[in-house]
Amino acid sequence: MKQHLEELLERIRTLQEEVEETYLQAREDLERQRVELAEEFQRRQRRYKIGLLRFIARARPLVALTAPVIYLGWIPFLLMDLFVSLFQTVCFPIYGIPRVRRADYLIFDREGLPYLNLLERFNCFYCTYGNGVAAYTREVAARTEQYWCPIKHQRRMAAAHDYYPKFFDHGDAEAYRRELARLRRDYEALRATTGDPG
Repeated sequence: MKQHLEELLERIRTLQEEVEETYLQAREDLERQRVELAEEFQRRQRRYKIGLLRFIARARPLVALTAPVIYLGWIPFLLMDLFVSLFQTVCFPIYGIPRVRRADYLIFDREGLPYLNLLERFNCFYCTYGNGVAAYTREVAARTEQYWCPIKHQRRMAAAHDYYPKFFDHGDAEAYRRELARLRRDYEALRATTGDPG
């Protein structure tokens, strides 16, 4: 009986090793196929790449002449980024407002696309930074507005931020005085999702 049991256990070990080998082989095959597909995908995308010199040569002269004006935007974007980051770092803990995660708004994932030339990659980086800083700034400003002045405008505002619908109606002094303290603390949903204690 003991010998039979040992033989069964040995067969089980052998089968487990075979299963493990089969599993490892399948993973290696899948990884190899993934790499091959990724390489083929990259090759296909590279076919659409326009060389830098040809790209510049095709540009309209007025477009090329305005490029320095566009790129001067780096200065205000950088200054705004630095100010907003400092502002929320210093002020938000005092007000009890959860901090905005800058990384949620500055997402650099287009610059590595194989069909973009060097200038197009730089432009994607620049647009990502400019629009990301603008969105990041808007979120910080919106949370600040909810704390300091959560009153709706008398006229309809285009593209209001997400906090705006909770604001008090224009001219509703009673609700403003009665509910302001509550609305200033109304960041519980944000705290739950961001993990920032505020």
